[in-house]
Amino acid sequence: VQLQASGGGLVQAGGSLRLSCAVSGRIFRRDTVAWFRQAPGKERQFVAAIRWNGHNTYEDSVKGRFSIFRDNAKNMGYLQMNSLRPEDTAVYYCAADPSVILSNIASRTAYANWGRGTQVTVSS
Repeated sequence: VQLQASGGGLVQAGGSLRLSCAVSGRIFRRDTVAWFRQAPGKERQFVAAIRWNGHNTYEDSVKGRFSIFRDNAKNMGYLQMNSLRPEDTAVYYCAADPSVILSNIASRTAYANWGRGTQVTVSS
């Protein structure tokens, strides 16, 4: 299974970006797809996840600003990020796994498959 994240870039505070995650090598309609981020000097943190049934979960600081969605026909996951803040600056990673359950959906260790990160930089 391969995951490829894209869509990062440099944006001013208040701007928007859409990240994409392409999943290949497996039919992923039963996977939970998640986004994590890692800022310099910090641990990788959960951002958002969407389960196979469309149920989504968000980290508190991104609620109301970020939206996670998926297109099973295209094996794609997305993270729409609006009202970006400088503190959102990080490398963003997508992850996928069919065995994730609600109780561990925000845990890095729940996901066996990871893509390379994409840099998001928000200037003030």
